[in-house]
Amino acid sequence: MLPKALTIAGSDSGGGAGIQADLKTFQELDTFGMSVITAVTAQNTEGVQGVYPVESEGIDQQITSVMDDIGTDAVKTGMLFDKEIIGIVAEKARYYKWPNLVVDPVMVSTSGSKLLKNEAIDALINELIPQAAIITPNIPEAKELTGLPIQTVDEKKNAVKEMYKMGASAVLLKGGHEKNKGKVVDLFYDGRTFHYLSVSEIDTPHTHGTGCTYAAAITANLAKGLPLSEAVRKAKMFIHAAIMHGFSIGKGPGPTNHAALRLYPDAGVEMEVETE
Repeated sequence: MLPKALTIAGSDSGGGAGIQADLKTFQELDTFGMSVITAVTAQNTEGVQGVYPVESEGIDQQITSVMDDIGTDAVKTGMLFDKEIIGIVAEKARYYKWPNLVVDPVMVSTSGSKLLKNEAIDALINELIPQAAIITPNIPEAKELTGLPIQTVDEKKNAVKEMYKMGASAVLLKGGHEKNKGKVVDLFYDGRTFHYLSVSEIDTPHTHGTGCTYAAAITANLAKGLPLSEAVRKAKMFIHAAIMHGFSIGKGPGPTNHAALRLYPDAGVEMEVETE
């Protein structure tokens, strides 16, 4: 039987991020994908034109319907929008004892649209993150969660330690928002060791859905039974290939290519992993 992965996130009408990106990633990584939609967004390559949250009862029932019949091997959360939705998801996580919960703390879209209300951040920190196997913030999200400056290596280490104290089993601080002289370096911390995952920076505007896809790839790998560090390493290879072969599909920046590793198996993705 195929491993099963559930995504709880917003719908992207443009198809590059959110639920759509997650399901494409699950499929590419040989997992059976299921979804709980928290909000419908009207968006395209030029930005987000509207956000329409699903009623709390509908979110609750979607989770119950999936879990009481099919179950899941791993769960990924994305856009949760407000503290009420976070509360529902956190309660379900406790009730169903989700073993592999990947929390992607989606706060702001790439185009700058607010996707998480300010009062929801406390609920995220206090209710959901403590149940996570891993959280996957980018640098702006990590700043929101910790209130700390994040520029130097030491500041990054302090930030991931602070987020680790929030209760997650591990933290992945993504480095795509900074310039590193041709390198993108992600910092993975499991409470014991710092792992630096470094790849060459790709000069492309076609990065829509990168965060969603990366977290979904980790989720799929965990659903298949991979250890957490290996799940992250393979997910990094997946998203790097997807960015390498991103493409234009509208008037604005396009999406990553979820099929890249399958279509271009000899893409030559190279990654350095250092531990400290």
